[in-house]
Formats: sequence, structure tokens, C-alpha cells
Amino acid sequence: MRNPTHRSGRRPRTRRPLTLAALPAALLALICAGPAPGATAPGAGSPARADVRTDAHPDAHLGAVRSPGRARTFDVAPARAALRRLLPRHWGQFTLVPDTTADADTFTVSGTAGAITVRGSTGATLLTGVGWYLQHVAGVDIGWPGDSIGMLPARLPAVPSPVTRGAQVPHRYALNDTDDGYSGPYRSFEEHQRQIDLMALHGINEVFVQVGAEYPYYRALQGFGYSAAELRQWIPGPGHQSWWLLQNLSDFGGPVTERLMRERAELGGRIAEQLRGLGMTPVLPGYFGTVPPGFAARNPGADTVAQGDWAGFDRPDWLDPASPVFAKLAATYYAEQREVFGDSAMYRMSPLHEGGRTGSVDVGAAARAIQGALHAAHPGALWAVLGWQDDPTAELLAGVDTSKLLILDGLSDRYNRLDREARWGGVPYAMGTIYNFGGHTTVGANSSVWIERFGPWRDKPNSALAGIAYLPEATGTNPAAFDLFTDLAWERGPIDQRAWFADFAARRYGRPDAAAAAAWEELRKGPYSTSSGLWSESQDSLFTARPSLTAAGAAYWSPRSMRYPAGSVRKALDHLLKVDPALRGSSAYRFDLVDTARQALANHSRVLLPKIKAAYEAKDLTRFRALTAEWQDGMRLLDAVTGSDPAFLLGTWLSGARSWGADQAEQDRYEYDARSLLSVWGRRSTSEGGFLHDYANREWSGLISELYAPRWAHYFASLDEALVRKAAPREIDWHAFEAEWAGRTTRHPNRPNGDPYRAAAQIAAALPTAAATR
Repeated sequence: MRNPTHRSGRRPRTRRPLTLAALPAALLALICAGPAPGATAPGAGSPARADVRTDAHPDAHLGAVRSPGRARTFDVAPARAALRRLLPRHWGQFTLVPDTTADADTFTVSGTAGAITVRGSTGATLLTGVGWYLQHVAGVDIGWPGDSIGMLPARLPAVPSPVTRGAQVPHRYALNDTDDGYSGPYRSFEEHQRQIDLMALHGINEVFVQVGAEYPYYRALQGFGYSAAELRQWIPGPGHQSWWLLQNLSDFGGPVTERLMRERAELGGRIAEQLRGLGMTPVLPGYFGTVPPGFAARNPGADTVAQGDWAGFDRPDWLDPASPVFAKLAATYYAEQREVFGDSAMYRMSPLHEGGRTGSVDVGAAARAIQGALHAAHPGALWAVLGWQDDPTAELLAGVDTSKLLILDGLSDRYNRLDREARWGGVPYAMGTIYNFGGHTTVGANSSVWIERFGPWRDKPNSALAGIAYLPEATGTNPAAFDLFTDLAWERGPIDQRAWFADFAARRYGRPDAAAAAAWEELRKGPYSTSSGLWSESQDSLFTARPSLTAAGAAYWSPRSMRYPAGSVRKALDHLLKVDPALRGSSAYRFDLVDTARQALANHSRVLLPKIKAAYEAKDLTRFRALTAEWQDGMRLLDAVTGSDPAFLLGTWLSGARSWGADQAEQDRYEYDARSLLSVWGRRSTSEGGFLHDYANREWSGLISELYAPRWAHYFASLDEALVRKAAPREIDWHAFEAEWAGRTTRHPNRPNGDPYRAAAQIAAALPTAAATR
């Protein structure tokens, strides 16, 4: 793992100059300049700015779009640099060629041993061609996370005959609005860059860029009656900004500093420019009316609607987009955004998300005004709206030019009897999946549902299906799901799920292996073949649940029972432990082994807890103590196995947050922002009344040993005491217990420790055999 002092892409006291054209001088101005203190007259324009500009070519969002009479050309240097990062030992054996004649989103792979040529229509498509070669010719995997590239021969194998592939849909969108919060709000540029490389390798062409999105608000609103200090208090800490942008909350996890916002804006600008360099679209947040308290009083003619409560938070007010002040504020916002992030052709907005109130506002007129403001700043830009719960409503769709709208369907694999053309009147949409909520470390996805639906939905008469939308609430937890879902967009015919997983098993560890194939066949039949109807995610762990003898899940909205036979994961663990020792050195194998052992143990928690409950109710103190000791031994094994892989470390999460603070007080504030998201989530009203405690539960080393295990130990001690005293157990204020943990600043390792194989084998030895697993 990288040293935490580099997580924001800079050393603590020296700033690395950017290599992107037109940025260095502007970023220097951003670092040194600041807004004038105090408020300015309403609508008078923004205060003295930190003049950051990313001047992108008008076609940059499309990569290599061909205008009439002009050949498709682009600079392959960004793709070549990405290839060098991805394949540091083999990149020189690839020749990347801009294809001036190919259709959009098309690549061709050919070549002899040690000399592979990839032709493509954009830099990202060239990388997708490299990804296809690695999977289908070289037989290795670069996953998210884990890879097997160490198994590549010194001289890459030849392509038997040239292969051309084209994307089956134009939109391949990635990242949920919550991703920056749940995947890591304090990541470095290098970490974001790695993810961009992986998304390009797997065929993604549109990526949501959220980092630094607070800065345009901060700049713009100072021209509408707010002081810099007021806005720094209103804007939440980075860990909670995802939900502020969704208009769900404000004023938590901060106050943020101006320095933090500048550095996040710099990082977001670099991310956007990295995407443009590869011909990918940076999807930027649009403006749809979120304002701080008291906006109407400070801006004559403004009409705002109080948005009420969201999970125990007071939502920010909504400025009626049809009011004249909205157009002025939106224009100012987009101008400020352009200075930092440049222009794009796609913007994300979901007005009235999860229960927003319309008041007396005409939703159709409001939507028309929102789109009008977007097009005034960015003519013809596409508005991407999330398909979630009842959104987008018929009223919203009736008010806009739907040819400039894309619905990102977050429910495509969750429910049955879906007709998206009828539901949305033929508006273009992308088939999406949200198989992870809150960053849960749970294996599985409704992958068979994806395969069953994608082709028929795309090919039916008058289909409005125009893309895929990769929307887990947190990324980097489920490499098989990422690989398979993104493959949908590039495979010409239907995917055979069983054959796909067999191929995945072979390339995942760099060579076919009978034990690996057997392991992934068990995982395919179990957690990767869950059905639609109610859920798109598998159950979480009871080890991470708030203690109760009747606990059925950790997060309030998670499945309450197993969604597949537990024996499938238990068998998979046994098979993975038998994989050829020559294949055990890859990061892919280590991650999969740790993740499977963790999941097998987590599944066993659902067998063990009812036994503990029965012993307690029978007042059998001896059996109760034996079973609770087994539970606590299991949690120690769980902490040890997760501590052996870099993907499961609390220390990385916390040190990243602290690395953004300029002094101890600021470091402590950002650590609280990061810790609270994992535990209490917000205030007591949010944790209890909003049921968000443990929403982002995850089995991570450090989090298990410092929060989950002590919480269960405290609970079992209270029950033990009750049995001894023959009295009712004492009540425990769990929010206070969890809030105390969220306020700590204890340190945890950010490097793995121990032997993952040995830790996984210990779990296998401690669990019942697969035949005895229910």
C-alpha cells in the first residue's frame, strides 16, 4: 500500500506540478488565491476567484468523435501511459494505433508473439482491446481488485487471427452517486487513476466525477449573500458529501477548510482531465436548485421549498428552478465549475431524490428550467438521472427534451415484471446494477439476471436500452461481478454463465486449475446466481450487526436471511485451499481466498447465533459460555484473515482521512467524518430514527477488533450477568457505544500482516464441513 502521506496525490509540504496542458499556472493560482471574506451582494457575481481552468477540446468528452469530413484522430500517449501502469513488464510489446476508419467504440487486436497490435477508436477503446487480449488470449486477469499478471510469460502469446469487437451499446456508465463516500472520500490521485485505468480496460466510457464538487457551490453562493465561513459550515466533510449533492443533508463531518476544498477541486480537475485524455466522458454534477438556509430572504424574488427530513437530517432547501434567481445562480455555478473541471457533455442530477418535497412547484416546468440552465451553459449536454424508487417521475419526463436524457436504471436486476419502455415512455436508459450497498464486504450478485435480461431488453422491438450502468454503492469489492457486468456491453451474443465463470477461474489465477474451476463453479451456483424479485445484494454478516439474539442483518435495509445455500461458499473455500501452490502467489488468488474464507465464516454467524439464543433461553449457562466463546474465537479469526490482505484494512481508510488535515484538529475532524460513516453514520437521530447505524458495515481488520468484537463481547457479558443474577439483562445505549468509537483517533496498520493461506486454512478447520453446512 502507498504511504498515507501521498493519498491526496501530494506530499505534505510540496506540491507536484501537474503535467496536463494549461493547468500548472492555474493550479498555482488556485492554491494561493482565496475568496474575499464576507458576503457579497445577492446576484453580484462570485468573489475574487482561484482561477483554475481546464480547457478541453469541445469533442474531448467523446474522445475521437469524427466530424463530417474529418478523420478520427487522437493522442495515444494517455492510453500508452495507462498501459505502462497496468503492465509494467509487458507494455512495450503492445503497439497502440488510432484507427481513423473504425466505427465508434471499436477495437481490433492482432499480432505475433511479443508484438501485439491494438487498433481502436479512442484511447479507452484501445485499452479495452488490451483487456480483451489479456482475458481471451494471454489468459490473465486485471481485476478490481487483484490481478494475475505475474503469470504472463516473458514473451506475450500471438493472436491466432485478428479479432474485431464493437460495443453493443453507446453508454457504458460507471459510479453511483454514493461511490465517493463509501469507496473512499480521501483517496489519492493515483488511486483514482488506477480505477480509471481499470474502467477503460473493461470498456467503460462515462465516469461520474464527484471529488471537488463542493468548490463550485462554495464559489458561486458567495455571490448570493453568503459568507465564506457560513458556507464552510454548511458544506459537509468529504465522507458525507455524496448525500449533500443528492440534497439529503448538510452541515456534518465539517466544517471544511478552504484549503481542503481547493485541493479536492484540484484532484477532481485532474480526474476529469485524465478521463478526457483517454476519450472518456467525465460526468459532472449539474445544478438543480440546492441552496443553504435563508436563501429567499437574501435574494429577492427567490422561491424556495423546505425539503423536510432525510434519515434524521434536515434537507437543504430547494430553489424553484422556474424562479428568475435560479437561472442566475445556475449560470454562476456552471461558470465556476467550468473554471475547475472544464466542460463536458454529460451531467448528473436527481431532483427530489428519496422523498424530496415539491411544494407548489410545477415539476415539469422545474425540470424544463433545470435542463434549460444546463443547455445555456453546455448546449446539447446529456442529463443523466438515476432510476430509483419512483424517479424519474412522469411529470419530470414530460417537462424535458428526453432525447437529451439518459436514465441510469438502478433497479434493472432487483424486481420482476419490468417494462422500462412502458414505465418511462421510451426514454433512453442504461440497464444498471446495485449489487453492493454501503460498501458491504459480501460476495455475490444477481448475475444470472443480468444475462437473462440484457440481450432480450436490447433486442426487443422499439427498445430504449442504450447502455449499461455500473452502480454499486461502493466499488472494489467484487471483481467477478465487475468483470461480468462490463462484458455484457461487448459480447455480441448471449453469455453462457457457466462457461464464463469457468473461463474466469482460469484467467483469474493465470492458468487453468481444477480446484479453482470447482471453487468458482460453487460460487457461480450460489452467491452469483441469486434471483430477482426483492433484492440485488446478498445478505451481510451478523458479526457486524448491532448485538441482539434475534439479529437477522447488520444494515436495516439488507436481506434478513441467506439468499443462497451457505454450503456453496464453504465448498468453494475448500477448493481454493487446494489450488496449485504455483498459482497462489497472485494478488487475485490472495484476495479471493481471504474474501471466500471471510464469507464462509460470516455465513456461519447465521448458524451460530440461533444456538446462542437457544442456550440463553434455556438458561444453560455452560452451553451459553461455550457458544459465545466460539463466536468470539470466530471474530478473532475474522480479524486475522482480513488483516492479511490490503483490501480489508481499516487503517488505510483512517490514515487516508488524516492525510488531508493540515493540523491535528483538522485531522481529527476528518477521521471522525470517516469513522462515523462506518458506524453511527450521522447524529443520533440519523443512527436511530433514520436506521442508518451500520449501514456501511464491512468486515475489515481493525473495525472487527475495535468495534464489532467488543460490541458483541459487551452484549454477551450483559446476558451472562443476567443468567448468573437470574434477572433481566441491563439495557445498553448502543448509539453511545458506537459514537464513542467514532470519536477515537486510535491508529491501525495500513499494511497487511500474516499469511492469508494459513489464516484461511484455520477458518476452514474451525468451520463445520461443507456437508454439515446448511
